[in-house]
Amino acid sequence: MSKLRRQLSANIPSSVETKSLIEIKAKTGNLYESIAIIAKRANQINIALKEELHNKLEEFASHTDSLEEIHENKEQIEISKAYEKMPNPAILATQEFMDGKIYHRKNDDDLFR
Repeated sequence: MSKLRRQLSANIPSSVETKSLIEIKAKTGNLYESIAIIAKRANQINIALKEELHNKLEEFASHTDSLEEIHENKEQIEISKAYEKMPNPAILATQEFMDGKIYHRKNDDDLFR
C-alpha cells in the first residue's frame, strides 16, 4: 500500500469541517503563514495523487488511436471511483498541519539584507 493510501485511510473525514482560526494561527503565529504552509502541502499531495492515479490507469491504456477499439474497463472505473472518494488534498494538508506532521521553517532572507 502506498504512503498516500495509508494516509488517506487514517480516518480523515472526506467532508469539510470547520477549523478554529485561532488554533491554525497558534501553530506559526501568523494565520496567513499557516494557510500558505497548508496550501503548499495540499499542492504536493495533489501532485502525488495525480501521478499515482495516472500510473495506475496507464496499465490499462491501449496505445491505439482507433475510436472503435475504445471500451470501458471495469478496473479503470473502480480505480477512478476510489480516487474520487478520497478526501480533498486541502483537507488532508490541514489535518496534517493541525497534527504537527508538516515540517516548516521560516526563511530568514531578511537577516542577510
